[in-house]
Amino acid sequence: MAIDFTLAPEHEEIRARVRAFVQGTVIPAVEGLEGNREEYLRVLFELRRQARSEGLWLPHMPKEWGGMGLGHVGLAMVQAEAAKVRVGPWVLNCAAPDEGNMHTLLHWGNDEQKERYLRPLLDGTKTSCFAMTEPEVAGSDPTLIRTKAVEDGGEWVIDGHKWFISNARRASFAILIAKTELDMPEGSRGANSAFLVDLPQQGWNDVREVETMHGSTGHSEIVITGLRLPGGQMLGGRGNGHRLGQYRLGPARLAHCMRWISQAETALDMMVDRALNRYSHGSPLAEKQGIQWLIADSAMELYQSKLMVLHAASKIDKGEDFRTEVSMAKHFVANSLNRIIDRAIQVHGALGYSTDTPLAEMFQHARWARFADGADEIHQMRIAERTIAAYRATGSTNAATGGLPL
Repeated sequence: MAIDFTLAPEHEEIRARVRAFVQGTVIPAVEGLEGNREEYLRVLFELRRQARSEGLWLPHMPKEWGGMGLGHVGLAMVQAEAAKVRVGPWVLNCAAPDEGNMHTLLHWGNDEQKERYLRPLLDGTKTSCFAMTEPEVAGSDPTLIRTKAVEDGGEWVIDGHKWFISNARRASFAILIAKTELDMPEGSRGANSAFLVDLPQQGWNDVREVETMHGSTGHSEIVITGLRLPGGQMLGGRGNGHRLGQYRLGPARLAHCMRWISQAETALDMMVDRALNRYSHGSPLAEKQGIQWLIADSAMELYQSKLMVLHAASKIDKGEDFRTEVSMAKHFVANSLNRIIDRAIQVHGALGYSTDTPLAEMFQHARWARFADGADEIHQMRIAERTIAAYRATGSTNAATGGLPL
């Protein structure tokens, strides 16, 4: 059995093109502009126009919908290069939450919904949000959702409470998850349905942006009161809200990992550069054994992260069951990201703790990774369940550890 870790020529070409565009065009264009919002936005939209003209638009979408038609291995090349700068994925129109919503609409939407909601997302003329998480119940268990949708003639009347709804204040529409099967017992997976909500709309009340460790950056708290929607605004069929959400979150978790690998690699590069150029106690930091251990541990974790993401991506592309591999990757990469950035800060000393380097902001964002799209503990629970199930079924845990030929 041949095992070849080299990339196909087309993947190498894509990675080189994205790297050249991000490093040569995007980063120089946005450098120093964040204090000038009007000019910053003008530049960002111009960069989007350039990305589209250079064929680097919608890497995750099929060619017939205007995308690059990449599989998940190819997408890993794009995301890992694009995320070297925070706005990179947005410039290529493959950033969350729109990226996951595009996949969701393509798979679950009817023809009318695709034209009305998907097409503007693909064109970059509208943005969206995904409204599922609620403050009163555990976000890691969407079967507990309390937002209710009740039929009233040909309409649905929805009442509920959502929060941490990313991009809600900028969104033209939301994919809203609500409980429609009120007679089902708590924990039933067929109790929820998804709805498309045009924004702004009466009954959808954006209360505030939740202040986080990295400031107010678009995570809204929403109170929904008497929101009325026509029956045609249901997405994916009645009772399919849980399935739709899980379909959306699976590949989206891996896309996050691809972007996190980029951030971890940036932190490791900065750590090594600092170690080579900082002199202390008779020699550069790079010659100190304690610093070498920090570098070595980070290099090993980044290597593991890359292998896990590429293997999980290959399983998705082959149409195989990827749930365990994506859970493992999501847990491991998120934690590695936190550890690697923390070590980079340590090597930089007080400079790393300041905002003179990007490390402090990177660390604030990285902490979110350990509970976004499923907390560490939920993924550990699922991984353990599947490992036990594999052993019960076959007498071996091999199927739960990648099913690899060793």
